[in-house]
Order: sequence, then C-alpha cells, then structure tokens
Amino acid sequence: MGSNISKKSTFLETMQWFVFLLASSIALPIVIGTIFEMSLLEISGLMQRTFFIVGISCFLQGVIGHRLPIVDGPAGLWISMFAVYATIASQKGVSFTLTLRELEMTMILTGICLVLMGVFRLAEKVIRLFNPLITGAFLFMLTIQLSGTFLKGMLGIDGEKVVAQLDATLISFFVFFFVLGFSILWKGPLKNYAVLIGVSIGWILHGIIHKPKINIASLPVIQFPELFAWGAPKWDWGSFPIAILIALILLSNIVGSLAAANQVLNGSPVFTHEQMNRGSYTLGLNHGISALFSGVAVVTLASSSGFMDITGQKRKKPFMYASILLIFLALFPPIVSLISMIPSPVANAALLATFVQLMGIGLSNIANEHLDQRKLTMLSISFLVGIGLMFMPSQTFQVFPELVQSLLSNGLLVGTVLIILLDQMWKDNKRV
Repeated sequence: MGSNISKKSTFLETMQWFVFLLASSIALPIVIGTIFEMSLLEISGLMQRTFFIVGISCFLQGVIGHRLPIVDGPAGLWISMFAVYATIASQKGVSFTLTLRELEMTMILTGICLVLMGVFRLAEKVIRLFNPLITGAFLFMLTIQLSGTFLKGMLGIDGEKVVAQLDATLISFFVFFFVLGFSILWKGPLKNYAVLIGVSIGWILHGIIHKPKINIASLPVIQFPELFAWGAPKWDWGSFPIAILIALILLSNIVGSLAAANQVLNGSPVFTHEQMNRGSYTLGLNHGISALFSGVAVVTLASSSGFMDITGQKRKKPFMYASILLIFLALFPPIVSLISMIPSPVANAALLATFVQLMGIGLSNIANEHLDQRKLTMLSISFLVGIGLMFMPSQTFQVFPELVQSLLSNGLLVGTVLIILLDQMWKDNKRV
C-alpha cells in the first residue's frame, strides 16, 4: 500500500514539475520568434529545440552540476540580449539570420567562460560578494523585472495585440489566485499540486471559450531537433567582452538561485563552494548545448525556489523524471505541437504565482538584516537606478556602443552591480 502511495505521489510530483518546466519554457520561444520575425514553422521548431535543451540542461545540473532541483531554462537576461541584438541589426540593416548566428557564438563564448570559472574554482570567489542583503536585493529586482513580462502574458498582450484581452485576463487571474489560494488555504495533500491543478483548469476554460484547432497531420511523427538551425556560429570580436560580462552576471544568478533553493530546502541560504563551481561549469556546458541546437541560452532560474515553496515539493527524483520526460517528448513534433497549445496567459499566471514566494524569500533576506542608514541608502540607490532602467524602451541607449547598450538595457544587472560596488567601497565602520 505504501509503495503504491509513493509511486502515485512520485507520478503526480513528476507531472507537476513537468508542467512547471513547460510553463517556464513555452512563452519565450514565441517572444523570440516575434522579435526576429520568424514564421510559424520556425517558431514551432524553436519550441521543440527549447524543450529539448531545457530537459537536457536540467538533467545535467541534477547529475553533474549543483545537484539540486533547480530549473535551467530560458529567462529574462538572454531575452533582453536577443532583443538588443535585434535592435542593433535593424539599425545597421544586418539580416536577422546573421544576427542569430552571432548570438550562437556569444552563447558558446559565454559557456566557455562559465566552464573555465567553474573548473578553475573562480566561481566560488563570487560567493564572498553576496551577503544576504545583496542576495535579497537581487531576488527582489529579479521578480520586479519579470513581473511585467508575466502580467503582459496574463493580459493576452503580445507582439500583435497591444490591448488587454478580457477573456485571457479573467482566466489568467483566476488561475493566479486559485494557485495561491489553493496552496495556502487547502488542508489536504492536494495542496501540493496547486500548480498542476490550476494550469489544468485554466487550459480547459481557455479551450471551452476558444475551441482551438489542432493540426498535426503535416508534422513528422518523430524528429531529432535540428543542429545549428540558424546556421553555423559567426565570430564577431564584439561578442567576446559581452560574453565575459554575461558570464559574470550569470554567476550572480547562480548565487541567488542556490541561496533561495537552500533557504527552501534546508531553512538556510548557505551553500557550498563545490555547488557553485559545479553549477557554473554545467551551466557553461548547457550554453554550448543551447547554441548547438539554436535556442535561447538557459540560465539558472531562481523561480524554482518559489515553485518548491508554493507546492512543498522538495524531492529531486520527480524533478529528474520530469527532465527526462521533456527530453523524450521533444523528439515527437506532434506532441510538442499539442503541448505548445497551453495558453500563454495560463502559463504566465502559474509562473507569477511562484514569483510571489520568490519575492517573499528576497524580502525575508533583506528584513533579516539590521537596516541602518548605510544599508538603506545602498538598497535605495540600487533599486531606483536598476528598476528605473527596466522601464526604459530598448531604443533609449542606441547612441552608445553595443557593449554599453547590452549593459544599460538590463536593469537587473546594473542594480546588482551597483549594490555590490557600494557594499565593497562603502565599508561599515562598525565591522572595520
């Protein structure tokens, strides 16, 4: 009897992790496809490759990386990089195909930097820069940066639609409050499957209203994801400094993600140097895989901690099973086509619900510090500048060199660098 319950629990937890992996992956290929004016067939191929990349990346992190149930998936940093490159290409009259090949090279170079930092134990030195105050500030700004993206998705706003869609808004906010309310107020064991139940209900409601048309007849039953679908990587000297910079940003992302995950799993944000180094070189390998299969490079998603917190799922085995399932299903284009029909508003609503918990972790880290005048000033400066930059349109900094554009277009990066510099340069006299 106990064995059956255990198998049933593992199956349900696997399916919920699987839904979270999908929700984390499904929206961004559509965004990239819109930015680079891809056809529906090209977007479908990108979706397939993204699922395959995310599945492999998560599995590798679980086996040889930090070995925690933390998702490596496409996220805001690389989306902003793709958007910046697309803007620069439009200004210079360069083809999008050539630009995508340059992005492949940037991903490869970033991956090499991350591997070297992990192998030569340089990544662990970054840990010393991240005290609870800085980690909390990073997580807070991360949630602020991505909340706008999720809210747009919940309102049904995309490249073609600039006005909120009433049906999408009603369904997505129902899913959002259902997931939160069910996970907090429900007393039975089903509360651990709030995300799975909420997405399922939202998908059904959306299907009843829109009655989607399924057309998979023209797709091959089985197909391995295409290698270098955008063409062979193209070397560009400007990619090298950008790659180094992105690698350093991603190290801060790994720190924040590991701290948040350990906070949920063990009640303390402390993690080992070895986890940091392994997480770094495995993320580097995953960047190479992302370039190989022409997808958006993955990052270590701190939102995984919000998911674990809201669902109570802390076991690694279901996470690994879900990763394998995603790899397997990515080989079948008809199944990918069906899965990609999960409505974007529903997926974004589920993700935003997990970010409620993530923002709570960030605020908790900040609140646990003694907020004297020095720390309050540091937080205020980094928040005002970093969050302020998040509201700037992508064309704002087009008069600057490409490297500067890449820097200033990412408010999270600027805000995090600011608070680290202030913490290092403005010493606390009481500690000296």
